[in-house]
Amino acid sequence: MRHRFIVTAGVVAALTLAVPASAAEPSPGAPGAGDPYYPAYGNGGYDVSHYDLNLKYQPKTDELKGTATLLAKSTQELSRFNLDFALDVSSVHVNGRKAQISTSGAHELEVTPARPLAKGEDFSIVVRYSGIPSEVEVNGFTSWHRTPDGGAAANQPESAWWWYPSNDHPKDKATFDVSISVPEGYNSLSNGDLVSERPDGKWTRSNWRSDKPQATYLATVAVGKFDVTKSTTESGIPVINAYSKGLGDEAGSARASVERTGEVTDWLESVFGPYPFSSVGGYVPDTGVGFAIETQTRAFYGNERFKKGTDVSVVVHELAHQWYGDSVSVRQWEDIWLNEGFATYASWLWSEKEGDGTAQELAETAYSSYPADDEFWTVKPGDPGPENQFHDAVYDRGAMTLQALRNKIGDKKFFAVLKGWPAEKGHGNARVKDFVSYAEKVSGKPLAALFDTWLYEPVRPAKPSLGGAKAERDGKQAAPKSWREIKAVNGSHRH
Repeated sequence: MRHRFIVTAGVVAALTLAVPASAAEPSPGAPGAGDPYYPAYGNGGYDVSHYDLNLKYQPKTDELKGTATLLAKSTQELSRFNLDFALDVSSVHVNGRKAQISTSGAHELEVTPARPLAKGEDFSIVVRYSGIPSEVEVNGFTSWHRTPDGGAAANQPESAWWWYPSNDHPKDKATFDVSISVPEGYNSLSNGDLVSERPDGKWTRSNWRSDKPQATYLATVAVGKFDVTKSTTESGIPVINAYSKGLGDEAGSARASVERTGEVTDWLESVFGPYPFSSVGGYVPDTGVGFAIETQTRAFYGNERFKKGTDVSVVVHELAHQWYGDSVSVRQWEDIWLNEGFATYASWLWSEKEGDGTAQELAETAYSSYPADDEFWTVKPGDPGPENQFHDAVYDRGAMTLQALRNKIGDKKFFAVLKGWPAEKGHGNARVKDFVSYAEKVSGKPLAALFDTWLYEPVRPAKPSLGGAKAERDGKQAAPKSWREIKAVNGSHRH
């Protein structure tokens, strides 16, 4: 039974409304977050505000033990809810009481609390678990990278399942405390600030803190034998970089690239505004892979990509993501252009600064690289589909979109948009349509047609829309010096 209270002329009358008993009963939270690209990713019925991860990892056996404490708030009455996770779980407690658990699907941990949760209730979840992450495959793959001296977790759009339970979707961002215990002689890394590091018997425990909201796929952890360097940017931001001691011939080029993190961060602040986090850096584990990922504050760089020499473009790309992708995260995965188009364009701007080719020249080169009948032009960067989420069109055509915008509204307003957007949406989530509206507000011009042409029409736009007469290249001019290196970065997100 439910009661409605009506106040009339100071008199309170209670009206009893007949409601079917089943409508008042708590229901399970959805097993997905409602993303059309990845229906099973994330979960419904609650929002996580904080993750506290207490881990112990043995590099020799790749065995991980953990206790994860999640602080959350229910968004509906809940009889049951799901977590995304793939390791073995020994127990789950909700609000201090043991919960019933079961599994379903490829990575769903179903949790039934001892008592239902009311809508709007703050609650805690404590999960105790263990496993060998490298031996666990979900849908035929693993996001845990076994190395000769340890392991690391990094992937996109998923990596959490192999090392901590989560509500694994970018729209549910949270703060993190990550505490890792490893044997003497090994190092551990994670996101954010290194709060403390102390002996723990024959082990060493490191405590890392991310005090700004972080998407679950942007959390990373790595254990191995690393050379760690520490410095600060000119604006005083701590820089922590790390390199596996097992790197081969690529060690020099990896350091020559990643050690420019502070310099690149200072320059990006002039383009995108103040750096959004309290520390910055990157690490190069001996994973034998060549891709890179913008794991928040501590970018992951596969060592293979440095085999052919230095690659500052990839550093620029991943650091640009700290503003576009990490601080301002996608609301749905179809909004991936807000990440990759802007990070690619940042590399074009770096090339312009370094005198290796202007953004306009790179846009024209990109345009001329794909004939009108190339399938490249059928992919819509504003909604590429899950099969094309990391297609060249999202990067190249995505960056061309920004150059077209720059030519349309002029440098002053264009760079005001680039700086203003992270300030407007920082530490939150956004859709492509939100950016279009923001660009229109700042520029004072109607821009829907421009964005529709470049992001959504599955055909090659007319070349003059890229910049009028300046865009009339014959396709025979040499590509800018930076083109090949920047182009290679695009592929670094496909793995």
